[in-house]
Amino acid sequence: MIHFVGAGPGAPDLITVRGQKLLQEADVIIYAGSLVNPALLDAKKADCAVYNSAHMTLEEVLDVMKKAEAAGKMTVRLHTGDPCLYGAIREQMDALKQMDIVYDICPGVSAFCGAASALELEYTLPGVSQTVIISRTAGRTPVPEKESIPELAKHQATMVLFLSTGHLPKLQKELLEGGYAADTPAAICYKATWPEEKRFLCTVGTLAETAEREKIMSTALIIVGNIIGEQYDRSLLYDPSFTTAFRDASE
Repeated sequence: MIHFVGAGPGAPDLITVRGQKLLQEADVIIYAGSLVNPALLDAKKADCAVYNSAHMTLEEVLDVMKKAEAAGKMTVRLHTGDPCLYGAIREQMDALKQMDIVYDICPGVSAFCGAASALELEYTLPGVSQTVIISRTAGRTPVPEKESIPELAKHQATMVLFLSTGHLPKLQKELLEGGYAADTPAAICYKATWPEEKRFLCTVGTLAETAEREKIMSTALIIVGNIIGEQYDRSLLYDPSFTTAFRDASE
């Protein structure tokens, strides 16, 4: 059987209990070496075969899976964060279905959660933003026009941008075109939860300058929005004047 496992945002102890157990039991591990912390592999069995998919094509990954399955071995396909975000798992699952190979998915903690914890942020502050837009700027992989950064920026919601650090001058320009003011708070979080984690607070207007000054060129998330600021409303859920299904208002 094939298990797609979310490795978490970086720190080895932020993988799920289920994911850790699957790693310990795996006969074969195929991991996304460009992003997954190799320290996670310390949990593997001594005789476990390990493949780094950063050096492999889809066809080569599938060939390893097929051979492992034919030999009655259990395979873990280890993806960074949660596999459902920029994990390219759909094409793998569709191919496995065609080969009648059974698989399942073990979710993981996404890097955008790790970045929020590192920066001590709440993405959904009352009175500021109740929506989180997770996206990326177009690079060699295109983005649908209706999901371009200027179009998404019009919402003025919290934005978390993956895979965009290498395009920050372009991203900064697109955010400004979409309506964010230059002084809108922003942050760059490099390798959230890893030992080498770095965090930088800046503004939309200084995103590119900040990354260049700090020599951040990849493996970072960009967060944009006023949730990084100081102003927000108190949550009604815990307000004494607010009645809920579990508590009557006290004043």
